[in-house]
Amino acid sequence: MKILAESEASDGEKGLVFFCPGCKYYHSFRIALGNTPNAPVWTWNGDMNKPTFSPSLLVNGMTEQRCHSFVRDGKIEFLSDCWHELRGQTVDIPEIEW
Repeated sequence: MKILAESEASDGEKGLVFFCPGCKYYHSFRIALGNTPNAPVWTWNGDMNKPTFSPSLLVNGMTEQRCHSFVRDGKIEFLSDCWHELRGQTVDIPEIEW
């Protein structure tokens, strides 16, 4: 069961991608910088099966269609300011097709 996929940009930036069942599209955590020195980088526990990232991930934060969550121990903890129906719930990260 694969729940994360690796991504790498030509400038060396590295990320880990997961499918968000609330938004119905992919989100990613940047874990290594490329040539963008001021970009945020998340800490990661190194586990591809039960990942934990810190801090939280805010997608579309300046719009009404936001997704705000923590990923801990292979689960997505959706915060109450999410716009979708999974706000306030914790769900397993679904399998990914990448």
